[in-house]
Order: sequence, then C-alpha cells, then structure tokens
Amino acid sequence: MIHINDLHFSYPDGNFSLDISTLSINKGESIAITGPSGSGKTTLLNLICGVSRPQSGDIIINGTSLKQQNEKALRQYRIAHIGMVFQSFELLEYLNALDNILLPYRLDKTLHIEKETVERAKEIAGTFGMEDKLQRYPSQLSQGEQQRVAIMRALITGAKLIIADEPTGNLDPKNTDLVADMLLDFVKKEGATLVTVTHDHTFAKRFDRVIDFTQLLKGEKDA
Repeated sequence: MIHINDLHFSYPDGNFSLDISTLSINKGESIAITGPSGSGKTTLLNLICGVSRPQSGDIIINGTSLKQQNEKALRQYRIAHIGMVFQSFELLEYLNALDNILLPYRLDKTLHIEKETVERAKEIAGTFGMEDKLQRYPSQLSQGEQQRVAIMRALITGAKLIIADEPTGNLDPKNTDLVADMLLDFVKKEGATLVTVTHDHTFAKRFDRVIDFTQLLKGEKDA
C-alpha cells in the first residue's frame, strides 16, 4: 500500500530535517505512530498526503510514485484517494453537517454528487450515530459530534487510505473510546488502510501495529 524509500525532507530555514530509510505499510493495516512532540510525525503525514514534498527519496502509494506527480495531480489524488482527519476538525462553520461531509465532492471537479453519494453520506452518518444531526451546523454540535463529522468527510469518497492526525486529541475519554471504535470498525469493514498519529497509548493499542517514530530515523530498520 505505502512504501517509503530513502526519504529526506527539511525546511528552508534548516531548523528541522526528517530522514527515513524505509517504511512499508500493508493494505488494510491500521497503523498508530507514536513519538515525542516535534519529532516530525505530522510532517510525515503531510508527506504521505503530498501536502509537503521531500528533497529526495520517494513515497509510493498503490503503485503511484508521488514524486512523479505535479501539484495539480497531487491535489486531485489527495482529494479522491486519501481521506484526511485533523485534530482540530477543520469544519466549515457555514455548512451543515451533511454539506461538510460532502465537501470533497465540491473541491474536485472529477467527483460528482449523485443521489447515491447523498445516500452513502446518510448511511455513514447512521453508522456513526449522526443520522438525526445532519442538518445541524458545527456550532450546534458537541466536540465529539464535530469529530465524527470530520471522520465521515474523510470516508465519504470511499478512499482506501485514511490519514488521521491526533483524531482524538481534543476529545474527553468517553468520546475518545466512542470515536476510536467507530473509526476502526468502519475502516476494517471498508478494507481501508489507516495511518494515525497519536499520543494516546491506550488508543494506539487498538491498532494492528504501533510504530515508534524514533525507530524510523535514517539507518534504522523499519518498525
């Protein structure tokens, strides 16, 4: 599913660099990445999504080499094939829950909202216990409900790769357990690959594999 080889990334100011010798993630795996704050975990997610680009090395996803893609192609690939979940939810306040879920279809002209698309959104909402809240706006939802909407937005296109950056970081323990169960159960049912950065070791234990980010330093073996 994902293969990273000889990756090097650094910011122009030279204050941070990231070197990964090799990392492979299998199709259908759920992966939790843990490690110290500021070590580059979110940067790695941005590289996998094509938001950031390495100075050298390559990231291959389902046989597609990201370094061979221009910015437009990367953006279209990201919207259509990668579902992204953010710690801060990133919902648009002027859209109701349903329209926030359907947002990827409005960002990419190659995606079209059909009757089946709306039905899929409602079906996913039912799975996440949100079928009666689709007309509410973010300000009318709890934090746990907002995060569920953000996760559903990542799942709506049927993406086979879900990237989540601290998806339970802003949630209380009760909502953390609820959201974790829903997310992991859904991606397993869909056969999707899930790569998550988390500081919550209890949450991490639910995954197929936990990767200590420090083990990904260049020259060390893949975790």
